[in-house]
Amino acid sequence: MEYTAASMLASSFIEYKLDYLETQKLAIGECLPGIRISAGEHNATILLFPRGCEGRNGEYIAVFLLLTEIDPKINVIFEVFLMNKDGKPSSLCAKNSSIDVIRGTSSGFRFLGWHRFIGWHRSIGWHRFITRSDLESIYVIDGMATFICGLVILGDGGAIAVPPSNLGGQLGAMVGSADGSDVSFSVGGETFHAHRAVLAARSPVFRVELLGSTAEATMPCVTLHDIEPTTFRALLHFVYTDVLQIIEGSSSSTTASTSDHLLHHQRLLAAADRYALDGLKLMCAQKLWESVSVETVATTLGCAEMHGCPELKSKCLDFFMAESNFKKVVVTDGYFLLIQNFPLVIEEIKEGKIRAMPL
Repeated sequence: MEYTAASMLASSFIEYKLDYLETQKLAIGECLPGIRISAGEHNATILLFPRGCEGRNGEYIAVFLLLTEIDPKINVIFEVFLMNKDGKPSSLCAKNSSIDVIRGTSSGFRFLGWHRFIGWHRSIGWHRFITRSDLESIYVIDGMATFICGLVILGDGGAIAVPPSNLGGQLGAMVGSADGSDVSFSVGGETFHAHRAVLAARSPVFRVELLGSTAEATMPCVTLHDIEPTTFRALLHFVYTDVLQIIEGSSSSTTASTSDHLLHHQRLLAAADRYALDGLKLMCAQKLWESVSVETVATTLGCAEMHGCPELKSKCLDFFMAESNFKKVVVTDGYFLLIQNFPLVIEEIKEGKIRAMPL
């Protein structure tokens, strides 16, 4: 691999001879003494596991570079290849081993290559560098195998720092703002300003209603029924930011607060279903699942059934199948409402219980 003079700060290559016969006495996960390597002012240690570093990789040689420090201004490249029996570098092994690249950050190293990190925070390398059988048959000469290890230090090339995207925050500032608004919604006595293009881009339902041939397409203010202001506010927040809005409990009572959150996410899931906002729908489903209990599972199951959320429904049915849960759920008010409103779901529960019975 070639590096420009402007980017390469330092490099170092060392030769390491492995006594293959001696490695046969080692256990899986046992590491040879570390090999020190330095490039300029940067130091590292090469770790070689002749029998692999974990049980499932015991038939492989594992090789890693362990960095002794983290410098956010550099990139590190680690290269390893073997010497053929003719004394020349093996192009085959060099191709197979590839090159690991990591980039320094203030909090550690960000991986750029296709090999994954191992457990150490500052290490790169290969769990499966080469099989022991291939090493023995192709590269061992007089009981020894020769590894060539390279450490290359690259600068950041004077790159200009690009700030992270703040698109969500900027669009979020538009929520409820009358600046540039071309449509408003009247919900439960409250007015919400919005932008047709944004709503249409996010929801196919809004697209038809606001840009199609419906009456709402020409109305400056659209009145919405069957939705609470708090719910619509949270829906707009998601539309503009792709984030589920966190609400504060409306009561000092823990029980009442939990009930308020449950009702809010049920209503928001219903609104997400109404406007085909699948991402918001699943976020609400996750919130409902996180708070599921024997007291709430029947109500949550009914909500999932009514608004077409199979992911949440499946988890609720699994909750029902546990015998200790089932005996407690069937005496709750929510279960009696489930019987009245969703008889087919009750049949699914009964069938599931029958299938779960021992033969």
